Amino acid sequence: MNSKELYAIYEQHPCITTDSRDCPEGSIFIALKGESFDGNQFAVQALDKGCAVAIVDDEQIYNNYHGDKQMILVPDTLQAYKDLAREHRRRFDIPVIAITGTNGKTTTKELVRAVLTERYDEMATEGNFNNDVGVPKTLLRLSVMDEIAVIEMGASHPGDIKTLAETAEPTCGLITNVGKAHLQGFGSLEGVIRTKGELYENLAKRKDSVIFINADNKYLMDILPQGVKAEYYTRDENKVGAAVYGQIIACDPFLRLKWHSTNSDWHEVATHLIGSYNLDNVLAAITVGLHFEVSPEQICHAIENYVPANNRSQLTETPYNHLVVDAYNANPTSMVAALDNFCLMEVAPKMAILGEMRELGDSSAEEHRRLVEKLANCPFDEVWLVGDEFKDIDCPYRKFDDVEQVKAAIAADRPEGYYILIKGSNGNRLFQLPEVL
Repeated sequence: MNSKELYAIYEQHPCITTDSRDCPEGSIFIALKGESFDGNQFAVQALDKGCAVAIVDDEQIYNNYHGDKQMILVPDTLQAYKDLAREHRRRFDIPVIAITGTNGKTTTKELVRAVLTERYDEMATEGNFNNDVGVPKTLLRLSVMDEIAVIEMGASHPGDIKTLAETAEPTCGLITNVGKAHLQGFGSLEGVIRTKGELYENLAKRKDSVIFINADNKYLMDILPQGVKAEYYTRDENKVGAAVYGQIIACDPFLRLKWHSTNSDWHEVATHLIGSYNLDNVLAAITVGLHFEVSPEQICHAIENYVPANNRSQLTETPYNHLVVDAYNANPTSMVAALDNFCLMEVAPKMAILGEMRELGDSSAEEHRRLVEKLANCPFDEVWLVGDEFKDIDCPYRKFDDVEQVKAAIAADRPEGYYILIKGSNGNRLFQLPEVL
């Protein structure tokens, strides 16, 4: 069964589920496989619960099924899901903006979304559904009401962005940056750059594509394809040809900035974002907004009213402390940026609770040693390190095996009156700490 035949079935049953616990009447169940589950094993159950169709790639389950509802056998259910999403996307002649990058892609996606909402009915990736399951799920949400779509794309292995871009068929693209993350899958920083660059390669195949690019990022400028329309943003006013220029006014602790374009005067914006590194994310959103003819006033309004969530650069006030919570993800690049920003904040006393950085492969021990060396030059009054990667590093900081040990220490003697940076990979579960600090 080809993708067009599959889509004809979808048009009769325009509701997809991949969860056998949630089977709306008349929906299509796609039996996806994961590390610890096989959706094929629940296909019959899904049909019994109300699904009209089940798509499987297990021939034995298909041959053994004798029910009165439709079961379809395909070579690969995940590929069928992607093919179905691509067919759906092709029904909409609208701009599709793809956003990827090592750091800041979700924040940038949310900022772009906020800016575009000022003028358009838009559809964007919810949360961080940015992988080979989340992107098809997002694309299948497209409706006739949508005038523009913003699709976040994540990657942990070579070829991931290529596959996602082939599914989403974007008309515009933005790589926030490249850095040391998922090195276990990519092998090296060069592997990260090549994989993120797959978005540029996809866009280069379209005659009408646009790339929004940080002109200050040498890695990205080096891989920008020739002949593709590019719109640049920069912090350097001496760079000629950029669409948007921006400067930091202050980070006290929220980022305040000013920006102007080739066609506008300076505009000042007071954000709810923590961290000077967010300037590039804001400038990216401004550049996208201007391209789609959102007015400077609307852009400023959107950015000033955007409030980050999901443990991403949030400032949280508790009865006892001021918390800078960035506990969703961590890699060497984002960790350095967070520490540099926290160092610049003119507050006291300061404390850092840092979780280990995951998925760094053979580079993990070295990158954690570098992090500890950097901490020696940070003016922090207290540092707590969480995770196995810190165990064998000789340093004066307090160490914990996991978040439970940290919570026990807080229960015994809670720090009070501090500004506390909480930063670590999601697997450390440091997002549990604000409620006890």
